[in-house]
Amino acid sequence: MPRAEIYAGLVAETTNALGAYLRARRELVTPAQAGIPDGGVRRVPGLRREEVAMLAGISADYYLRLERGRNRHPSVQVLESIARVLRLDEEHFAHLLALACEAPRRHRRRPRSATPPPGALKLMESLVQPAFIEDRYFDVLASNSLARALSPGLAAGGNQLRDLFLDPAEQALLPEWEAVTECFVANLRQAVGNDVDDPRFIELTGELSLASPRFRELWGRHEVHGQRGGPIRLDHPQVGELSLNRERLRIDGTDTLMLVVYHAEAGSSDAEKLALLASLAVRAAAPGVPKTGVDLQGLA
Repeated sequence: MPRAEIYAGLVAETTNALGAYLRARRELVTPAQAGIPDGGVRRVPGLRREEVAMLAGISADYYLRLERGRNRHPSVQVLESIARVLRLDEEHFAHLLALACEAPRRHRRRPRSATPPPGALKLMESLVQPAFIEDRYFDVLASNSLARALSPGLAAGGNQLRDLFLDPAEQALLPEWEAVTECFVANLRQAVGNDVDDPRFIELTGELSLASPRFRELWGRHEVHGQRGGPIRLDHPQVGELSLNRERLRIDGTDTLMLVVYHAEAGSSDAEKLALLASLAVRAAAPGVPKTGVDLQGLA
């Protein structure tokens, strides 16, 4: 895709986030899903604007003004009708409401990252599981040694999204990379909400849209989902395949910071591999201690 088109899309999102969202979600609904006979060749994917308007019970001109940003404050009843046509679930509808919120947003320059509270840092360091603290942009603000042994990308100062889409080593670590990318991008959409003029958000999405076709594809879908605890598979270069549970715990006293913890089922081979990885990390950090000779055969 030409860079000019990519830039135009990013600018449109910043200046008319509601319209960009409506257009993207409209293009994902097929005529068959909407109960409209397919009349042959269609110039646009998904539904036409006038079809959405007809099914939602509003005028085509009114819907056109919504998509083009000429009417930014539709009623909840209108949004509910449009959401029904666009087949939006609760999370996507909540995002639609946020974008159409009538309360004016303050245009303010935010700090690049928040500072984790001392108590959260102490808790993170005390854990025997891989743990780190992230913000809503997936910037890593702090991590313990086992998290860094699990992935060098989890060192403080890194960004998980950038590594996920641009670092081949991080991609090789994730056998289910495509599903993970979908999850992260949808969560970024939800975390940022209608705060689309946030400088950090613009910087990150702009960089990834230009550098990664996969990110650009997912970002264009406007999927919105929160991350929840669940299993994640890893293929670690030192200990092999791991299946861990990933938990995200909100840190009290902060607006957006999360403590993320990976843990294995007690007594499982995954727990043994995680313990071995911790041992290897200690060896690597200790001066004068041999770094080789570890037998992995029993954990294969």
